[in-house]
Amino acid sequence: MRLLMLGGTEFVGRAIVEDALDRGWDVTVFHRGHHAAPPRTTALHGDRTAPDGLAALAAGEWDLVVDTWSGAPTAVRDSARLLAGRVGQYTYVSSRSVYVHPSPAGAAGAGEDGPLVEGSPDADGTAYAEDKRGGELAVEAAFGDRALLVRAGLIVGPYENVGRLPWWLNRVARGGPLLAPGRPDLPLQYIDVRDLARWTLDAAAAGRSGAYDLVSPKGHATMGSLIAACAAATGGTVEPRWTPDAVIEEAGIEPWTELPIWLPEGELYDFMFGADVTKALDAGLTCRPVEETAADTWAWLQSLGGIAPHRPDRPQKGISAEREAALLGL
Repeated sequence: MRLLMLGGTEFVGRAIVEDALDRGWDVTVFHRGHHAAPPRTTALHGDRTAPDGLAALAAGEWDLVVDTWSGAPTAVRDSARLLAGRVGQYTYVSSRSVYVHPSPAGAAGAGEDGPLVEGSPDADGTAYAEDKRGGELAVEAAFGDRALLVRAGLIVGPYENVGRLPWWLNRVARGGPLLAPGRPDLPLQYIDVRDLARWTLDAAAAGRSGAYDLVSPKGHATMGSLIAACAAATGGTVEPRWTPDAVIEEAGIEPWTELPIWLPEGELYDFMFGADVTKALDAGLTCRPVEETAADTWAWLQSLGGIAPHRPDRPQKGISAEREAALLGL
């Protein structure tokens, strides 16, 4: 297989490239040149937001292109149009954020057939959900039934540049009393980036098309098993202080950012952690244990001195030690 990866130097793109190389595929990476391309790849440079930024892709043929773009849909539109006659299939890593939230009455549990936000392939960038939907529409317009839409949920694992799991690992490694949000048996849904990469390339190679929600089955892990996995990986000795949602919210602590991954139970929690992934499971999705995800992410973090890279367009994650201690009365 000849793979063209749009991006490919960070997080999701990097994991997809490495999986493809492990398969013996011929991989071309198109990126801006801000980071080194993975070894054993052919590198092409260009900026998709600049005039003539796709010039390096004017020639060449590939069996598959994978795109993780999350900005203005026009970048996806222009890439898809340019490549439509020279690529067999276009796989777009989208997001479950494209579904309308909160779900209209009667739409809960609709899965991939659920109502979607408005989006346009011609938009210059509006908001994350609308931009991802616009990207989907752009790919479908250019590739039709040769388009695969991977609607990912929360993504964690090695190469994470958003700061969610790395924060928990570093915090647990420090040890001591730990602000543990909610209850230990609170079910979570996420996808290890390597499981996403493997399923995506398997599905593309099999010629699958259309939309798939891609995240672990409901309750694949819990807040308790996540924290325990971080402790096992890091050797940190923590004392989880399980704290009710209402106490955390009353203190003004932001879910998802100050306490990454966690959300208080309710409508948004149900949306984020209640996906029906039957379609992806039937198409071969398997998810590794949370213990493996935590251990491998910690090993990668240690190789970087404990400091993960961070996307400049995403806010820093994690509660400060002072705010945590204050809430715990320390």
